[in-house]
Amino acid sequence: MVATVSDVQARMLRTLSADEKALAAQLLGDACVMIRATAPNADAQAAKVVACRMVIRALGDGEAGGYPIGATQGSRTALGYSESFTISGGGGTGELYVSKSDRKLLGLGNSIGSYSPAQELVCK
Repeated sequence: MVATVSDVQARMLRTLSADEKALAAQLLGDACVMIRATAPNADAQAAKVVACRMVIRALGDGEAGGYPIGATQGSRTALGYSESFTISGGGGTGELYVSKSDRKLLGLGNSIGSYSPAQELVCK
């Protein structure tokens, strides 16, 4: 998997500054390590897409709506009321994480990973 800063920029709604490009390069390296640890046999193209999405979530894509990427709920009011949002499927803004939809792209599914010795008796 080779995701580049250009790949990240192509998926964003705003232009990255020079400092953001340098940070994006570092974050892409971190994202690649996380993906290899999580899904070592993932398809290279899917891993590239996931790495870019992880970096964009950390940097923010500049959507006009003002809600962070990954927000599943939000509310906006005016005149003394506050704005709130809920992020699900991973971490928060500014942090690298593999979301639920990213896990599907990587072919990881939703398994918890438990094992019972009794399974061997049933499966034979």
